[in-house]
Formats: sequence, structure tokens, C-alpha cells
Amino acid sequence: MAHAKLTALGVLVVILLHVSTRAMAIEQMPATMTLNGFGPGEGEPAECDGKFHNNKEMLAALSTVWYEGGIRCQRMISIRNDQNGRTVRARVVDECDSRHGCKDNIVDTSVAVWNALGLDTNIGEVPVTWSDS
Repeated sequence: MAHAKLTALGVLVVILLHVSTRAMAIEQMPATMTLNGFGPGEGEPAECDGKFHNNKEMLAALSTVWYEGGIRCQRMISIRNDQNGRTVRARVVDECDSRHGCKDNIVDTSVAVWNALGLDTNIGEVPVTWSDS
């Protein structure tokens, strides 16, 4: 009887871990990508580590709902340019705070991401799709 209870408990733990991990992962989420500066003099230090970053790096900030209190900090996401099909990976280092003016569907990225996706930074906003990598 004790063995059966332990087995059932083990199965329940595995199921809960699987469900919680899947709930956290995002696959192919439509968004609007905007240009952000992550260096000194371009706003506050990044929320994830309190540091400024080089805009030549592949960097991203996510809207508050996707940032999820920092759960994606330092993790890689994939960003797909819906116009030309190019995809890049960028590291999440900041939050685009939806409580202070950022829309709920924003992936804010460095100039390096825009260049890698073949985009003109003067456009301002482009439709993209992003996912956890």
C-alpha cells in the first residue's frame, strides 16, 4: 500500500512539473517589435541585472505580462520577422513596463536584432512572432 502511494505521488509530481513548465513556455506569440537602447544614457539599467548592455548584442525587453516578474531573465527567445521570414535569437535582459506606458504586446529589441532581421530602424514598429528558445 505504501509503495502504491509513493508511486502515485511520484507520477503526480512529474505531471505537475510538466504542466508548470509548459505553462511557462511560449510558442509563436504575435507581437510588435520596437527599437530600444540598452546602453548608458539610453534609459535605466536593465531590470534583470541592473546593468547597461552593448546595443551590438542581441538583446530584448518583454512587456510586463511576458516578462513574468523576471522569469525569462537571461533566457534566449526567438524572434521572427513576419515580413521576410528571418529568425534570430536574443537574450531577455529587461522589462518593457506595461504599468508605465509600454503596450502589452511589445518585444523591445536592440539595434543588433533589427539589423540581423534585415530591418530599417527608422520604421519604429514591425510585426513579429516570438517564442521561448
